[in-house]
Amino acid sequence: MAPEDPVLLGRTGHAALLTLNRPRALNALTHRMVGLVDEALTAWEHDGTVRAVVVRGAGERGLCAGGDIRAVREDALAGGAASPAFWRDEYRLNARIARYPKPYVAFMDGIVMGGGVGISAHGGLRVVTERSRVAMPETGIGLVPDVGGTFLLSRAPGELGTHLALTGEAVGASDAVLCGLADHVVRSADLPALTEALGGTTPRQAVRAFAAEPAEGSLAARRDWIDACYACDDVEEIVARLTGHGDPAAKEAAETLLTRSPTALKATLAVLRAARALPSLEAALDAEYRASCAALALPDLPEGVRAQIVDKDRRPRWSPASLREVEAADVARFFQEPAGGGLGLAAALG
Repeated sequence: MAPEDPVLLGRTGHAALLTLNRPRALNALTHRMVGLVDEALTAWEHDGTVRAVVVRGAGERGLCAGGDIRAVREDALAGGAASPAFWRDEYRLNARIARYPKPYVAFMDGIVMGGGVGISAHGGLRVVTERSRVAMPETGIGLVPDVGGTFLLSRAPGELGTHLALTGEAVGASDAVLCGLADHVVRSADLPALTEALGGTTPRQAVRAFAAEPAEGSLAARRDWIDACYACDDVEEIVARLTGHGDPAAKEAAETLLTRSPTALKATLAVLRAARALPSLEAALDAEYRASCAALALPDLPEGVRAQIVDKDRRPRWSPASLREVEAADVARFFQEPAGGGLGLAAALG
């Protein structure tokens, strides 16, 4: 294994170490990386000397900024043949992580967004630090939260998940725990020592030995206006409630929503509400796969990535340009079976 490999494998005692290794790209996931992670999990599942798996990110900036959306944009512009195959394997990996038979410990240090949430927040032990910034920012690039994000956020207290899904707001350690995206807080400086401890004792004992009190979060104090404003099934109504609430933070949230893809906002709210009634992560991933494939065929995805990542002008030209122009049929296509077939994860469970 060479230092430039996109996924590095290692060991410390009885713990297997999996390091995402694209630090210059903030460890953004490629199709090849998904395959390498899956292969490693297969090998370690059948290795009796491995008692736990630890996933972490190379570099100083974070675990993973998400999928390689530059590649997704290029694929969308070329006709969208490669991205569905990538999502199929990525979402299957997300489901596998959730049901992995050995302790799966995720170091959610630094930036953890989109696909980074998928490779960490479904694990059995999810560790955040004072540096953590956890987010599902898909509406800002014309997508619906995926990698099981709608399943997780639909089960957050009150309407906190709705707020995070629509705005894409990044949260710190305490709020990540509050929303069910993480379990324990450990100081970033203690992660090397925790890694060594995981090789010699049970994961829960090791993590508890290093657990720290998180700094105070901000979401709990905002529950009054978040729960009141987001408790409906219409994005225009949510924006109106936020604008008229009176709290400056609520108005700021409304202003943020008006910068997001109108189509993605309406589709996200619909998929998120449907996820509340779904019985499993696999069923939610099936639904997200349908939504992602639908977004791939629409103009907002390549335009959103252009504005945020390619040209970085932060001035996307959405189509349709306003919430009132998004029709019911535009949202309905996010629930339709893709031309190449569905994901089929829930059906595989029997």
